[in-house]
Amino acid sequence: MNRRHILKSLVGIAFSAIAATATAADTIKVGILHSLSGTMAISETALKNTALMAIEEINAKGGLLGKKLEPVVVDPASNWPLFAEKARQLITQDKVSVVFGCWTSVSRKSVLPVFEELNSLLFYPVQYEGEELSQNVFYTGAAPNQQAIPAVEYLMGEEGGSAKRWFLLGTDYVYPRTTNKILRAFLKSKGVDEKDIEEVYTPFGHSDYQTIVANIKKFAAGGKTAVISTINGDSNVPFYKELGNAGLKATDVPVVAFSVGEEELRGIDTKPLLGHLAAWNYFMSVKNPENTAFIKTYKDWAKKNKLPNLDTVVTNDPMEATYVGIYMWAQAVKKAGTTDVDKVRIAMAGQTFKAPSGFTLTMDKTNHHLHKPVMIGEIKADGQFNVVWKTKGPIRAQPWSPFIAGNEGKQNL
Repeated sequence: MNRRHILKSLVGIAFSAIAATATAADTIKVGILHSLSGTMAISETALKNTALMAIEEINAKGGLLGKKLEPVVVDPASNWPLFAEKARQLITQDKVSVVFGCWTSVSRKSVLPVFEELNSLLFYPVQYEGEELSQNVFYTGAAPNQQAIPAVEYLMGEEGGSAKRWFLLGTDYVYPRTTNKILRAFLKSKGVDEKDIEEVYTPFGHSDYQTIVANIKKFAAGGKTAVISTINGDSNVPFYKELGNAGLKATDVPVVAFSVGEEELRGIDTKPLLGHLAAWNYFMSVKNPENTAFIKTYKDWAKKNKLPNLDTVVTNDPMEATYVGIYMWAQAVKKAGTTDVDKVRIAMAGQTFKAPSGFTLTMDKTNHHLHKPVMIGEIKADGQFNVVWKTKGPIRAQPWSPFIAGNEGKQNL
């Protein structure tokens, strides 16, 4: 190669580098880490859609710090080790400024060491078992005292049927097992006897609930019984179908679910499920101007992007938590004037957002959890929920449950 060609090549390389730098500088990359295939796709695909919608909204308003947000979507395919691999890819190769993602606690536990090692930020939008705090995670879903404990208190009360016996049914992993550990301790603190608590787990993707539903009916013959369901993913579909097939009505044995919302019930005949319950911090059916706008925006976005079954799209709690998380992060970036993780983390403290739930949510100044209202809804024939009980306002999260031994000194965190 002669000198002229060498100089030309060097100029070309330099130009490419400058162009690449300029392109990188034009956008702020945002990672989206949700299962779009496998057993969790039924729940997580809508969260990816919500994140993309919120990013489009922010870009339409001018973006952040004079730049557009650029989503980088990856699919860990309901494979927990792959979550860690994809998280590392987003942070080290794609150079994202923040990641929104995960649903199951096992996926969050998988990525946590990556975010802490690389000092990046994860916004986690789903209810979970608590017993965790990380300066690299903002938890926009509920802690147990913002969902599980109030739901059980409701079912113990006269309004909820005065349940005396408890069938704890979940998918076999950390969230159901830890939540049930907390609930078992809570129930015992209320005088419930060991013989009145049954605990059953099934693997991810389990589909045959005939025996389990028969056992629930048998257990319920011993007194007023409620089922606490922490089943995750597409297993909810055969479970609810079997409830309907067995004729197990909410008036006989109410089921309250912590991972079933409007999206999971979409497409199921919910008429046999009337009156069964879910506990969340948001339902699509709540009436207020913010929720009306949220629902319309999502339906319009679904139509524009030609989502499958776009005529039946719904909104749900983790979608709202995703939406709130992205807007709070954007507010913090504006306040900090940078996407620098350490500065954004400080700016997140005390951020507020008027949420589709109708409540103004606040990011706690110390524990990285949102103050959230609690609602209990009954399944209606159209797959929506009628809110039958709710707190007067948002309540502060207790990430460390007072019902777990050893947590006594952590209640102010």
